[in-house]
Amino acid sequence: MSLRSCLLVPARRAAFAFSCAAALASSCLASGCGAGEGGGPPPGGSSALPGDAEPPPDAPACPEAASAEITAENARGALAGTLEVPAGCGPFPAVLIIPGSGPTDRDGNQATAGMLADSYKLLAEGLRDRGIASIRYDKAGIGGSVAAAPREEQELRFDMGADDAALWVKKLRDDGRFATVTVAGHSEGALLGMLVAQRTPIDGYVSIAGAGRPVGAVLREQLASLPDEDRERAYEILGQLEAGELVEEVPQTPLFMGLFRPSVQPYIISWMKYDPAAEIEKVTAPILVVQGTTDIQVKVEDAELLAGARPDAELVVIEGMSHALKEATLSDASQQAAYTDPTLPVVARLFEALAGFIPAE
Repeated sequence: MSLRSCLLVPARRAAFAFSCAAALASSCLASGCGAGEGGGPPPGGSSALPGDAEPPPDAPACPEAASAEITAENARGALAGTLEVPAGCGPFPAVLIIPGSGPTDRDGNQATAGMLADSYKLLAEGLRDRGIASIRYDKAGIGGSVAAAPREEQELRFDMGADDAALWVKKLRDDGRFATVTVAGHSEGALLGMLVAQRTPIDGYVSIAGAGRPVGAVLREQLASLPDEDRERAYEILGQLEAGELVEEVPQTPLFMGLFRPSVQPYIISWMKYDPAAEIEKVTAPILVVQGTTDIQVKVEDAELLAGARPDAELVVIEGMSHALKEATLSDASQQAAYTDPTLPVVARLFEALAGFIPAE
């Protein structure tokens, strides 16, 4: 999720702001819903047409949809994730869902902050029901991936998230059940997805609510409403970090220690060197940029910056979609429900956009 969740400034939406300490630390595919232009079978489905002979009685049945716990090993320990596989015999298109910032688990939740929307779980299950497999995973240091994080916070670097995501791409590539691999990053995960796409072959890249500006610019915008003295000091710290300089004297307040404590500064510096609009230009795979109009953390202008950097990218703006991928207005109550109510569905238009973009073969 966005760094707005770190800000403890008085604001209308403070009631459902959530921690990002770890970050600073119903359309189907044409080939999945019947015969497409090429007349091929749906992923995992039968190629038999009406009037064709029945398969022999001893032919193995295609399996039902399944959800399985899986792991991947980085240099420090095991990452834990969930693999969703559609019903059928495959091969299926597959998606890696890269989580956003903060202590976000594989389902898109931050339990300690009361954010329990199940956004990624609902996204993965909806894709599965549309014939698309997926992996979603706990970030290093979170949930089942605790052992995969550095032992000390000051050792954490932004690129480590891209390295971990690349391990999951390899998992999908090495599994014979999957015909294509698309990387879909949400929020901070969108930038990580760009780095993954530059390092390993993929068949498609999707930015969902990804920032179009460097994190320093985003933070300045989010800190603009602070009292003058605090804002000026925060901007000074940001300037030093952008120059690659560690800041020894940080105000001992929850806001400043949450954002700029000494142990997290190396991570912030490593993050600040990336400009998403510049990085997306380096992605050679087909690109889809998706943004909601009621997202209070990332603006439609960010999506337009990303799409503008790659004129061949497809841009989809979804009316009424919040940062949590649920339908919401801009009212406090509606936004809070989007972040905390797992019974609210992911907006159908997001599934349509993904299913229309993800290559089947």
